[in-house]
Parts: sequence; structure tokens; C-alpha cells
Amino acid sequence: MDTRTLVAVSAAALTLGLLTGCGDDATAPAGPTAGAPAPQATGEPWYDETAPASSGGTTGGTGSPCPVPVTFPLADGWTAKAIEPPKGELAELVGEALTKRGGTTVRCEVDGRPAGGGFLRIWAADSPTVTPRAALESFAAGAGETVAGQQFRDLRAGGFDATEMTWLATNPLVEEEESRNWALAVQSAGQTLVFAVNEGLITERTDVLPAYRLAVRGLAKGE
Repeated sequence: MDTRTLVAVSAAALTLGLLTGCGDDATAPAGPTAGAPAPQATGEPWYDETAPASSGGTTGGTGSPCPVPVTFPLADGWTAKAIEPPKGELAELVGEALTKRGGTTVRCEVDGRPAGGGFLRIWAADSPTVTPRAALESFAAGAGETVAGQQFRDLRAGGFDATEMTWLATNPLVEEEESRNWALAVQSAGQTLVFAVNEGLITERTDVLPAYRLAVRGLAKGE
């Protein structure tokens, strides 16, 4: 991919929220956070001392803006939106760069910008047989960034056994900018799902981790 295309993809990724559909499921009460792991490692890289956000509802399941076979709590002020593939000139330029990554396809985005946060995105592995760890490894490597410092751990996420990964990523266009990423994968109803957040140019871990912690600790089977 040449420099012009890389720049276009990076710029387009910053506006992914503008490509999402409408609607959210933020009216139902959130489920319990049974199975939430106790803090295991304070500070870098897990920051387990970061408390989950307050809940403002739930999403997930058939017919929701996040059509995946799990349900999870939404942080107060965050809204779930279905992802729609880009169209027109943008689609021709970046193709599937905004909706495909390392063997996964994005299913929905939870937008926290109105509450001062960033984004939580939920991806589904294209292969039904891929393990959570393998899905995470491919996901981390699939953004065309330099990946370093990968760490993994197994834990309970709500009602599921899960694998969590954290890593540092460096964009080849902005080599001095290194971002911390977190993602958690679970299997449900024959699908491997990846919940992912990251620090960015305008978001810090305190903007994204509380909503992420709330979501993954409250995972439950959907319909």
C-alpha cells in the first residue's frame, strides 16, 4: 500500500463513527457483573485498578444495534450503533480497511464521544473455529501497525471463559506515536467475538477502559 493510500486509510479510520447506523439499546437495565475478575495487576499494562463505568443500559442480541450472540452493559452516555460499510469514493479508496481486520469483521461500535470517551468496537472472527487467542493475535497484527509488548491472560468475563490481550502499536505514518491497546475474546454460539479499545491521539486509557471493563465483565449469552 503506498503512502497516499495509508494516509487516506488512517484519516478515514478517525471518522469511522460517521459511517455507523443509528439506534441504541440504552433503555434496559444492565445485567449483573457476575464473574468479574478481581484486580490482578495494577498499573502498566492492564490497569486493573480502573473501575468499570456506571451502566446506562444493555445491548447485543438479535435485533439490537449490535447483532452478536451476547449481551453486555453500556456505559452511561455511550450508545451502540451498527456499522455500515463505506460507500462511494471512500469505499473505492479504502475498500474493506474500515470493516475488516486480521480475519475479523466489525459488527458494531459503542460510541462514547458524547460522554467524553472514545470507542469500543466489537468484531466477529470470520472463521468459526478460530480460538480466542489466535483471533486476538491476528486482530492485533491486522491493522498494518508495528506490534510490540504483547501480553495475554485467561480470565472470566461475565458468564464466559475469555482471553485478554494487551499490546503496543505504532502507526508507520506517525512512528513517534505509540498507543496502548486492549482486547478480549470470547466464544458464543459458534462465533469468536473480539471487544477492543485503544488509547489514541485524543483519548487516554481513562476515557476508554471504564466502558470496556463494564462491557466485558457483564457479558451474558444473547438470543
